Amino acid sequence: MLDIEKVALTLKLLGDKTRLTMVGLLKDNECCVCEFVEVFQMSQPSISQHLRKLRDAGIVKEKRKGQWIFYSLNRENESYPLVMTILDHLPNQKEKLVCLEKAGKRIVCD
Repeated sequence: MLDIEKVALTLKLLGDKTRLTMVGLLKDNECCVCEFVEVFQMSQPSISQHLRKLRDAGIVKEKRKGQWIFYSLNRENESYPLVMTILDHLPNQKEKLVCLEKAGKRIVCD
């Protein structure tokens, strides 16, 4: 059982549409910062700021591949079940990645 502070923090972080969409994209995939830049049409520093907040809360984890950092949901985090429950109530975000793939930009940082 999560304490109220942890639940409040998780809900606050996921209360932001961009972060909620990012987590939705990570539900079944790992993504690079550059892919989020394409999806959201935002600057890399803005994307990195959102990801830092999610990482600091343990919601996402990062894995370095060469000079690139890939993000995925942190399935070991105590908030993971709460995050998944929230995601179960959202539309699937997979179409955004399909569009990236069709545009040849699914992984532009390899």
